[in-house]
Amino acid sequence: MNSNDTTTTPDNTPGRTPPDKPGDGSPVLSGLLRLLGAIERAGNKLPHPFWLFAVLSAILALVSWVLAAADVSVVDPASDKTVAVRSLVSADGVRSLITDAVTNYATFPPLGTILVVMLGVAVADKSGMLTAMLRAGVSRVPARWMTFALAFTAMIAHIASDAAYIVLVPLGGLAFRAIGRSPILGIVVAFVGVSAGYDASPLITPVDAVLSGLTTAAAHTVDPDYVVTPLSNYFFSLASSVVLAGVITFVTEKVLVKRVAALPPEPEENTAEPGLGELAQRPEEARGLRRAGLTLLVFLAVVVVMMIPSGSPLRGEGGSIVESPVLSGIAVVLGLLFAVLGAVYGRATGTVRGSRDIPDFMAQGMREMAPILVLFFAISQFLAYFKWTGVGQVLAIRGADLLKDLGVTGPIAFLGIVVICTVINLAMTSGSAMWALVSPVFVPMLMLLHIPPEATQAIYRIADSCTNAITPMSAYFVMTLGFLQRYRRSAGIGTLASLTLPLSVAMLVAWTLLFYAWWALGIPLGPGAPVR
Repeated sequence: MNSNDTTTTPDNTPGRTPPDKPGDGSPVLSGLLRLLGAIERAGNKLPHPFWLFAVLSAILALVSWVLAAADVSVVDPASDKTVAVRSLVSADGVRSLITDAVTNYATFPPLGTILVVMLGVAVADKSGMLTAMLRAGVSRVPARWMTFALAFTAMIAHIASDAAYIVLVPLGGLAFRAIGRSPILGIVVAFVGVSAGYDASPLITPVDAVLSGLTTAAAHTVDPDYVVTPLSNYFFSLASSVVLAGVITFVTEKVLVKRVAALPPEPEENTAEPGLGELAQRPEEARGLRRAGLTLLVFLAVVVVMMIPSGSPLRGEGGSIVESPVLSGIAVVLGLLFAVLGAVYGRATGTVRGSRDIPDFMAQGMREMAPILVLFFAISQFLAYFKWTGVGQVLAIRGADLLKDLGVTGPIAFLGIVVICTVINLAMTSGSAMWALVSPVFVPMLMLLHIPPEATQAIYRIADSCTNAITPMSAYFVMTLGFLQRYRRSAGIGTLASLTLPLSVAMLVAWTLLFYAWWALGIPLGPGAPVR
């Protein structure tokens, strides 16, 4: 299936918009569809992100050569040292390209973090625990709470990364039909919760590991010792998950219910009742989740008890909790936690039969990480070149000076980042790739305006998420359309976009306002991560 497919029904012919879709012919939606079509065509012409960063590296080499020839330099306000642009096509540059390539990749901050976390997540996933958790989140919810429960379960589902789409979107349709509501609503709520709320979760997710690593690398342009941990946005992310679930619920019940009710029934609509067994937990799954839950409580209790003594090795220098090994090494803690929970669940359900299954699950998870590892190689080289040439520092310092001269404050700069990244996200749906592209400029530039990297990363999360639900550049948008067509065969891009657009816009506005309120109140974004 692709975004240009047209379904043939008794009421429409190929190549024409089905006539039984009220509102699809409105000027606003028509304009939106033309815009989405243009974005789709432009985005399809972009190379794979690997080659995109290879091309950007080549452009950077040319730019560095020109700027170095022009003796471009700036004074670093943090050290009062002069930073001059160095050319990648010089003798030193060529030597660096060859001798530093392995080091650039091996020391790339997100690499080790995401690999360690995913070792544990792979065990939890392959044992079936994550899928069972998602099903448990919606299987026994009262009908009046189903929308909120499904939306909030989508926030929890981010722990499963892209697998959340595959599990939860069809599950949403089944859950809504099981309580006598339109499965179309369930599919849309689940899809928007996973996609438009992708960077918000009450749990620490692999996305936190990737973003914090890239932010750390970008912050090193100004401060080589600065570290952004996966917990740096946790408080804000936790609050965001609750607020966004509420926004999804409100817009769904006040707007989308009427929109779906206005769709005329069609002969092809799937009216068969779903197998409720697909939603209900099996006894062994319930037993496994109970044991995993008890294990989680014991694990957390042990960590807390071990951190109580002031001289505990789990405390940082001077007995600090914020700088403790538990927080600075959170990737190891999370990896171990998920591996233990997955093993306990697997033993209870029979999916883990012996000790050798654990490393086998880890190996399967690493195989699925291969595309990310390949992309990380290209990204790590580009960021290393950006730092070595000094182009990143020059852009950041000149940009910060320009913002100061224009009187631009933090809140105005935040709005600019939201607008720029939201537009880019329509075509570049890979959050890590986009952050790798823009963080080397935004993070150090705002650091020079005394805005911490954690705040820049938090505002980026908003821009990286909300438009995921309306762009056909996302493979999961097309996948969701396929699930939608199970219940409404004439559904097209216009149908799905008309349902996701109100949610996407409402979430973008509400999430941005939440950040500004957070900023105004000065609430920490996470442990040891001030917003200002």
